[in-house]
Amino acid sequence: MATRFRSFLLGSLMPLLVSGALLPAPQNITILSTNMKHFLVWSPVTVPGEAVKYSVEFQGEYERDYANDSWIPIGECTDISATQCDITEDISATVPYNLRVRATQGMEVSRWATLNGLFNRVTTSLIPPMLKVIADGYHLLVELEHLGPAFEFLVLYWRKGQENQVYEKVVRDSNTTVHLETMEAGAEYCVKAQTYVEAINRSSNFSQVQCVKAADSKAFSVIFAPIFFVAFVVTVFILLLLAWKTCQVCQYSCCPNEGLPDTLKLTESPAGILNYRGEEAEKCDMSVHVQPPDELLRFWIHDAL
Repeated sequence: MATRFRSFLLGSLMPLLVSGALLPAPQNITILSTNMKHFLVWSPVTVPGEAVKYSVEFQGEYERDYANDSWIPIGECTDISATQCDITEDISATVPYNLRVRATQGMEVSRWATLNGLFNRVTTSLIPPMLKVIADGYHLLVELEHLGPAFEFLVLYWRKGQENQVYEKVVRDSNTTVHLETMEAGAEYCVKAQTYVEAINRSSNFSQVQCVKAADSKAFSVIFAPIFFVAFVVTVFILLLLAWKTCQVCQYSCCPNEGLPDTLKLTESPAGILNYRGEEAEKCDMSVHVQPPDELLRFWIHDAL
């Protein structure tokens, strides 16, 4: 009898040992989704021995209805020690998704624990955007937090005391500071914003209103007048320096300052040179002797013979 009981007990437990079903499955599986960022989280499996690893799979509408109820492993969440998985890139369509997770410890494997109900990203929580309103002189600027390419921002702004005249601006790129308005001197302006996601056709609530005051005209003059004066003086100095340099370049190009060759240089005074040349001319006149024609004819006949 005892032998039969031991055989029955081993036969009943062996499949469980081989399949690893003695390892508890993860519990409290849920999804945290905010501003289109989705995370699957679960409670850790606490058992003695080596560390427990987890693997996550998802199933979309296509896998469920057209691919024989198949499941797709998430590569970044296979054999991980963390008890959460970023599934944002895998939830790429606005359709119901199912997710499951299981634990492994060595050769032991738990059963799959499935999310209670399906998840659709349209249910994500959209929170108001963080923004910073800046008064840069007379310019009303706003900086918006970057939430990704799926987000647009609707920005409303108005002059305080004129709430019936509200202006709006749609911002599609939150990487840069956005100019909203040129403010009147000394006036106060207020701004608020909300997010919009076209993929799910939903908007968040508006952020808290932030107000800034434009610089007063007198204060603006006191602050910036010295700067403008210094800039004017520097500009005039640079222009004069450029004009002087240009004149030098033109003078050198058109009338270069080159020395005369030695042969053209005067070694004596001009008067001395003129007197010297007069004396030479007189000597030349004195050495010239004019012969009569008969003597020239005689010389020619003598040469011919």
